[in-house]
Amino acid sequence: MGYRVVVAGATGNVGREMLNILAERQFPVDEVAAVASRRSLGTEVSFGDKTLKTQDLDTFDFTGWDMALFAVGSEATKKYAPKAAKAGCVVIDNSSLYRYDPEVPLIVPEVNPQAIHGYAKKNIIANPNCSTAQLVVALKPLHDRARIKRVVVSTYQSVSGAGKEGMDELWDQTKSIYNPTSEVAPKKFTKQIAFNVIPHIDVFMEDGSTKEEWKMVVETKKIVDPKIKLTATCVRVPVFVGHAEAINIEFEDHLDEDEARDILREAPGVMVIDKREDGGYVTPAECVGDFATFISRIRQDSTIDNGLNLWCVSDNLRKGAALNAIQIAELLGREVLKKG
Repeated sequence: MGYRVVVAGATGNVGREMLNILAERQFPVDEVAAVASRRSLGTEVSFGDKTLKTQDLDTFDFTGWDMALFAVGSEATKKYAPKAAKAGCVVIDNSSLYRYDPEVPLIVPEVNPQAIHGYAKKNIIANPNCSTAQLVVALKPLHDRARIKRVVVSTYQSVSGAGKEGMDELWDQTKSIYNPTSEVAPKKFTKQIAFNVIPHIDVFMEDGSTKEEWKMVVETKKIVDPKIKLTATCVRVPVFVGHAEAINIEFEDHLDEDEARDILREAPGVMVIDKREDGGYVTPAECVGDFATFISRIRQDSTIDNGLNLWCVSDNLRKGAALNAIQIAELLGREVLKKG
């Protein structure tokens, strides 16, 4: 017996990626339902070698379905996730709506799989922010060895994190720069994104940080350790897919770069590519379509006691969103539902 799985938001970037990954990883399904908003009703989406027609989220009955992967944004999630959960279908939500709810586990399976058992309070599990997901995969094995005190992270986040509109804006603006007669004004982003970087993701908060930066702080504490101090600067860059992060870590205990490299090589979900030569590191263009979180540029920070620097790259549509959701589904099946 396999699972009956709903993908809500099946026509969006993340929803389509969820369907791709379910098929790629041969997730044990008996039936998959692709659902989306009414305006996408009947749109065809691919699931392996099958084609699914989307159904209307507004009228969909979740009764009898095992799990629902939600990629519909916070407003729609607020309306439909409790409905699905009440019908006995476990919701794995990609929006930010439930991440900070103490009764909803926030899970990265390589980092805190034990949290899965907390799902029953609301029948909902939260998927972290894309920039947090790859960060904690890198931090957790090092934290287990030397206890992290403080993290300073600067992100270089691709436009796909802002959805199809963000990708279209980068494409259209890039073309318009080569054809000056057709100027494309910023719409999805606050400034021109083509040939530029924007130190602003999500809304500004009272202390001057952005919501994206706040998310990284709060989610890292919830997933890894509430004692970790973290400060972030999140930057949008003109890359279509793949987030990168420059991470500076201060530990309680000494950890040399060679041991850190060995620890990360053995860590689940991590691929270390770290040669001190031209091209001996991974960039966003090379990580697209891959499941791994890539770590490069591992080196001592001599300006502080017990300091380490590293470079972290991952496909944000995969590990940052769709893949992590499928891994949670696999964990839920293995540890709790035990079908398939």
